[in-house]
Amino acid sequence: MRSLSAIMLLIILYFQPANAQQHKLFSSVLQDCVFNGLVDYDKLKNDVRLDAYLHQLNKTNPETLTREEQLSFWINAYNSFTLKAIVDNYPVKSINDLHTGGLILGSLLKTTIWDDDFITINSNRYSLNDIEHNILREIFEEPRIHFAIVCASISCPPLRNEAFEANIINEQLNDQAILFLNDASRNFFDLKERTAHLSKIFDWFDEDFGDSDKKVMLYISKFLPDAIKKSILREPQNWNIKYKSYNWNLNKIN
Repeated sequence: MRSLSAIMLLIILYFQPANAQQHKLFSSVLQDCVFNGLVDYDKLKNDVRLDAYLHQLNKTNPETLTREEQLSFWINAYNSFTLKAIVDNYPVKSINDLHTGGLILGSLLKTTIWDDDFITINSNRYSLNDIEHNILREIFEEPRIHFAIVCASISCPPLRNEAFEANIINEQLNDQAILFLNDASRNFFDLKERTAHLSKIFDWFDEDFGDSDKKVMLYISKFLPDAIKKSILREPQNWNIKYKSYNWNLNKIN
């Protein structure tokens, strides 16, 4: 049960004016609850600032924002509402525990937590899939969003401990790409065998990075160390791609 002081803080934060161009409140939550990309869900579950931030998103009309503001807004919305879905059901071992019918059947029947339109923004209902596929992927056509949105799983990109902001969004997305692609637990490049052991993200969304293995390799090469980058640029067609298994365990601090 929340203390009286926590409830009072929540009331104060709820009635602050919405400022969709800045996401300082979400940053403050992330800085206190995210460490090395992992989340302290026990702490987050009792943090009233998350609900207050979601209320800020609820009151915002994204159509009034610039393109960069919209991009940061929707990435933050995806990440914050994913956190909300987890803490509302915590403890869970995996986000897959929230799907009706499990991952495979739920995906076929569209009964996953990603299909649930539990999100309200500017009086419109959205699901996490709506945000990812119909907004971030379709409207922005920005492949780096796949390194920024986090589905609360170990094999996802590490959750950043700051919100995305319009004035630095390009730098933040580049940084996420570098972090994700140079983490050997998520992507590993065997220079001798010229084999890229890539995250399943590149398999699921290959069309976002290019319509061939060659184009995918050329795209990701710009985020890799010089030796690997040079090898790919010299002979991209000679690099083989293998996909790593995806670890759906919750991205929580043990």
